[in-house]
Amino acid sequence: MFTGLIECKGKVVRLSGGSGKELVLSLPEIADEIGVGESISVDGACLTVTGVSGGRVSFDVSPETVSRTTLGSLRSGAYVNVERALKLGDRLGGHMVQGHVDGVGAIAGIDASPAQHTFHFHLPGELAGMLIEKGSVAVDGISLTVVGLGDGSFSVAVIPHTLAVTTLGEKRVGDKVNVEVDMVGKWIKKFVGGRTEGLTEGVTMEKLREAGFE
Repeated sequence: MFTGLIECKGKVVRLSGGSGKELVLSLPEIADEIGVGESISVDGACLTVTGVSGGRVSFDVSPETVSRTTLGSLRSGAYVNVERALKLGDRLGGHMVQGHVDGVGAIAGIDASPAQHTFHFHLPGELAGMLIEKGSVAVDGISLTVVGLGDGSFSVAVIPHTLAVTTLGEKRVGDKVNVEVDMVGKWIKKFVGGRTEGLTEGVTMEKLREAGFE
């Protein structure tokens, strides 16, 4: 479990393999504190550490993860967002993030200003239907607040600090991102019937009452 508060950016040293891959990151800031078997969020995807050596950390990326995230398209020299798993007693500054990517979105636009950058994302409709304004969403592992919703799209406001300490400051229109919707939305979808068409019509009080919510 993670919070979506990025600890550092890791540099891709190597991504190799076929349908399943080995990912090696340079993480000199935290490598000495990481052990084999730990769970690490890499651009929002929960991976297991398979090796640590000389400031570099290795992971096996399963075919399932390659097919459902952006990790399979990483290139040497690129940077990724990194967060270690929560420990009991840690402050929860973002929101509860599982590291289970729900889908891949794309940056549709960026409105830049000194105070904030507003990022607009395209997202598959079945996922966009689980977002609500002022709700939480994880984009490449970053905990963000939804400030706007459209037909198959959403937007978030990003402050200069977040741009500086995450990879969002390097992103451009058209870039792909990993998206994990709030787990509460997933459970509501399941309880109201789990059908995309019902979800996109909106969650109503009547549907929630029928599902046992009072």
